[in-house]
Order: sequence, then structure tokens, then C-alpha cells
Amino acid sequence: MTKRIFISTAIPYVNSSPHLGFALEIVEADVLARYYRSQGKEVFFLTGSDENSLKNVKSAKEKGISVKKLVDQNAKKFFSLKEVLNLSFDDFIRTTETRHILGARKLWKLCQKDIYKKKYRGLYCLGCEEFYKKKELKNGLCPEHQVPPEIIEEENYFFSLSKYQAKLKKIIGKDKIKIIPESRQNEVLNFIEKGLEDICISRDAKRAEGWGIDVPGDKSQKIWVWFDALSNYINALGFAKNSKKFKDFWEKGEKIHIVGKGILRFHAIYWPAILLSAKLPLPNKILVHGYVTFEGKKISKSLGNAIEPDEVVKKYGTDATRYFLLRETSPFEDLDFSFQKFEKRYRDDLVFGLGNLVLRVIGLSLKQKRKIFLKKIQDKVFREKLKDAQQKLKVLIESFELNKALLLIWELISFCDRYIEEKKLWRETFKKERQISELVLATKEIAKLLEPFLPETSNKILRQIETKKKDPIFPKI
Repeated sequence: MTKRIFISTAIPYVNSSPHLGFALEIVEADVLARYYRSQGKEVFFLTGSDENSLKNVKSAKEKGISVKKLVDQNAKKFFSLKEVLNLSFDDFIRTTETRHILGARKLWKLCQKDIYKKKYRGLYCLGCEEFYKKKELKNGLCPEHQVPPEIIEEENYFFSLSKYQAKLKKIIGKDKIKIIPESRQNEVLNFIEKGLEDICISRDAKRAEGWGIDVPGDKSQKIWVWFDALSNYINALGFAKNSKKFKDFWEKGEKIHIVGKGILRFHAIYWPAILLSAKLPLPNKILVHGYVTFEGKKISKSLGNAIEPDEVVKKYGTDATRYFLLRETSPFEDLDFSFQKFEKRYRDDLVFGLGNLVLRVIGLSLKQKRKIFLKKIQDKVFREKLKDAQQKLKVLIESFELNKALLLIWELISFCDRYIEEKKLWRETFKKERQISELVLATKEIAKLLEPFLPETSNKILRQIETKKKDPIFPKI
């Protein structure tokens, strides 16, 4: 792996406020960014807002406000997640910014040899911003949004996706773009195997009501929102001006996209094909997560069951919210949210698990009469347990198994609790000061391992150990 790492989330539509589904993705990305920084890597962590979609036009009309006012209001809400969820992103790109518009138009021109115009009639889902074939629908409905698509007929520009079928099959099959988990890689290969057809990459400017990026040389057409939006990854790096940042991170660096399973096709097939056409480097990894569901249904603005991150954070705190999203299930599976599940995880793992250990360790250290300053743990079993956890944690984080990484840290917490019980450290502490000092060191190491996941909690633990001030890390609810 190179010294420089580019990490991105998908950029969400801003037709309404952010919901817990996107919070999951951006927290996962934040963990990776913080982890790689801790490994001495130079990280560029990007997120942003997708503002040129037809659904934004529709939402603005329904609210009786201008599209610009709508996207300005909601982009601000998405940016505010930086504070709400304690995120460490380096840049937030809006697709209405000049740097993005210039980059999207430059990319179009680089792909010009593979772009042609023709009349087309198809089934269009506004939620997906994509045309579907009849056979792809489920009971006549969009498989993603469960609504009937519109019949649209117009003359648009098309991209010769079919031309890149053999290349994409080889690239994906040989892990030149590694898709994690493997089941999603197989899904992409199966889709390619069925045969790729050319895709429509523009919309009639009248249907878009003038909103969006003009096709270079043809103001009667707007660039399709997905062609436009996918270019955000390079535009934030200064692609339009071929900047040093673009060269360092995109041309020379490791590139990781984190996306939801519903938009895998766009990132694993359309985006690489566009990059191949433009003769630009491909991403190295695509990490694919599941949805957040509520009572078994996908959380979605269009389905009207969205839970906003602010609501959860105000009630339980930032790190508790991050913990539940990361720990409750595998990133590769859907996470079914309920406040009952959240509170159980909060009590069992945070209050009576981590929080209780910190209180016990500080309490024991306060009983020490002699100050013993150990630079490292001397107990062989304890030392090997920590070393093994550190090595395994690296593998788990880099393979995107974040829930297993947290489980490993909680096994260390349980080990420390058992150590206190087995050594009976609360008795005759003056005879057990070395063991208590080793326990303090172990708790510090746990705090450091937690930093990418729960940065605020990690800092609190280290500060409390330093000051020996006992305050509950997670108050009871």
C-alpha cells in the first residue's frame, strides 16, 4: 500500500435531510481514515453532496422554493454531520461548485470518442435517476424504491459502455479493482456476464427545468446526474486543473470508495468504464456496505421512515451512536435499527463493559500507595494477549470487518475484568501494585485501539487515567 490514501463516501442526494443510512457509511469511512492516519499514512477523506438531480428539482417545486435554496439548506445539514458524528473528513464537495462543474465537463470531453446521440424511449425511476428495462422491475416497480417508473422518450447522449465489457470483466475478475465482500464482486461479474448495454448520460434541459450541468457544446442537454456526480471524486482533488493533489492522490495513491449495495453498479461498472475511456487511473478498492433498516424496511427518504442522526445523538451521544452503527452487525449485512436494540447495546457494552472497566481501573490506581512507572506490561500472558489483538485488529480493519474489530477490543475489556477477578486486585493492593500498573497500561492500550472508532471516548479514558478523576464515560440511561 502506498503512503497516500484517498477515501470517499458516495455523495448523497440533498432533496431532504440526512438519515441514519448515510450516517452509517460516513462513520465507516471515518474509521478507516482515522486508522490509516494512525498508521502514518497521508489520508485525503472526501464526502459531499449530490445537487444536480431531477429529484432535487421535484422536491424544491413541492416545497415552493428555488432549487438553489433547497440544495443550499440541505447541503449545510449534511456538512453539519462533521460535528454531530465527530467526523474527520478533509473536504466536502458540492456538485454545484465551479471546481466540480469544470471537472465534469473536462471528463465528458475526454470521453467524447465514446459518446453519441440518439432518440430513446425507456422506463425512468426518478429516485435512482436511472433507466430500467422491463425485466429489471419487480412487479412493475423499481426494485430499489418500490414505485412505478415513468415512461420517458427523448433524444439524449449515450456512452458506449458495451465497448468496455471484456476489459471490465478482466479488471474485476483479477482484483485490479478489489470489491469487498466477495459476494458483491460476484454480483458485478454476473451483471457483466449478462452483457453490458450502452447507457444514457444526458437529460433534456427542459425536463430538468434548466437545472444541472450543460453538456459541452449542447445547452439543450444536461449531463446525467450520475456521470456528473461520479466525477466528484477526482474534482475535489483538482482534476480540472490537473493539480498536484490530483497527481499525488489519484494518479499515485491508494483509492478506496465506500458505497451502499444499491449503487454498486454505478461505482464498479459505469465509473471504471468512464475512467478507462478518459485514460485515467482506476480505484483500487470498493467497500460495499448494507442498508440501515427500520422494522425490516430500508430507511429511505422516499419511503418516509428516515431517522435523522441528530435525533439519536441528542439522546445517547456521538460515540454511542457511532458504536451501535459499527458494532451491531457486519458492514456487509443490513443493520436493523430499533431504540430497544440500541439501549441494550448501550447498557451491556458501554455502561457495564467499557465504562465499568475504566471506573474499576482508576479506582484501583487511586488505592496504590507507591507509584510504579512501567513502560511496558511485564506479565507474559497479558503482553501476548495485547500483541495478538493489535495484529488481528490491523487485518480486520483493513478488510472492512469493523464489527469484528470492535468485538476483539471488547474481548480485551473482558480479559481485563477477568484479570482483576483472578488476581483479586481489590485486596491488599499494596502487594499488587505492579499488577495494577500493568492493568492501567492495558487500559491505555485499549483506549488507543478505540480511537478510530470512538475518538471522543478514547480521549476521555486517557485523560481520566492521567488525572485519576472518576467520571462515568457513559452515563446510565
